Amino acid sequence: MPAPRTSPRRTRTRTAALRRALAFAAALPLLAAALTACGYGSQAQRNDDAVPVARGKKLSADTVRIGYFPNLTHATALVGDQEGFFQKELGGTRVSTASFNAGPSEIEALNAGSIDIGFIGPSPAINGYTKAKGRNLRIVAGAASGGVKLVVDPEKIRTPGDVKGKRIATPQLGNTQDVAFLDWIAQQGWKVDPQSGKGDVSVLRTDNKVTPDAFASGSVDGAWVPEPTASQLVAKGAKVLLDEASLWPGKKFTITNVIVSQKFLDKHPDVVEAVLRGAVKTNEWINANPEKAKRSANARLAKLTGKPLPAEVIDPAWPSIHFTDDPLAATLRAQAGHAVQAGLLDETALAEITGIYDLGPLNKVLAAEGRPAVADDGLGVGRR
Repeated sequence: MPAPRTSPRRTRTRTAALRRALAFAAALPLLAAALTACGYGSQAQRNDDAVPVARGKKLSADTVRIGYFPNLTHATALVGDQEGFFQKELGGTRVSTASFNAGPSEIEALNAGSIDIGFIGPSPAINGYTKAKGRNLRIVAGAASGGVKLVVDPEKIRTPGDVKGKRIATPQLGNTQDVAFLDWIAQQGWKVDPQSGKGDVSVLRTDNKVTPDAFASGSVDGAWVPEPTASQLVAKGAKVLLDEASLWPGKKFTITNVIVSQKFLDKHPDVVEAVLRGAVKTNEWINANPEKAKRSANARLAKLTGKPLPAEVIDPAWPSIHFTDDPLAATLRAQAGHAVQAGLLDETALAEITGIYDLGPLNKVLAAEGRPAVADDGLGVGRR
């Protein structure tokens, strides 16, 4: 009996898919080498197409440079930039923005003076603060909670126990999701070398832009990632195995904070207050207008990435994120403990993070809005 015939079109499709998989596999060592060589990963993308400078008095700085990620967990920055909330509060002081793919890259930019204020996850903020011995940054506000999931190939992983022996992506060594996943691995009783990612689970540090294609090609079996990357994988056939919020009391944990260069805060407190007013008003608008805010965030993502997120991605992702000005400081303390337990921070870091918060400017803004102050869980500098 002659062998069944395969159509030329199907052959071409399989060949193309194989080439993509081989190309990605070949690129992984180069990607890993690049991350190791520079220590921080990808460079910033400048986004200077934001709203024009508003009419009004210029503050003490001509320009304020704000960094954030093209993630839905950074929607305070996305929407605040897109809708002009920051620029309105800054009057004649111009907003310049830049986007990053992971926190360590943004800390490098802050340390180098390339940005003044950043929206960032807790782990890079802690790591950056302790490495600089408390001299480079302060957390001045919260922005978001939640929006992080472990998504997996349902044919390979059906229960948490099935994660053992599999290849799971995180965005970058030492970033917030990387620390959370390493802590979860330890809670299962498994062992992984935190630097190499090798052990009972293979932790592959992969740029969020690459992770969906890595999953589609079979190069990774899942990922512990923020939104919208988690829902992008789900759209490619992944299933949500775990929502990180389920691991926290009250299902709340800090995922995005606002940090500022200490030099900039000391020189331009009026500018920092104006940005915080913009952030507070942005979060208020997001929570009052969730559908409009979702469209606004997607419009900004389209400008940053070249295309908007499809409904099948953004619709399930959006409700899992809670936007709040409260930095949820007690959860940052816990996350610092996770980084110590994972071997990514020295034990002394738990004592060294005292002073990481300066919530005085935020509480001043909240008081003017008739709202209660937020707490720093004993990790603040107090007011000068």
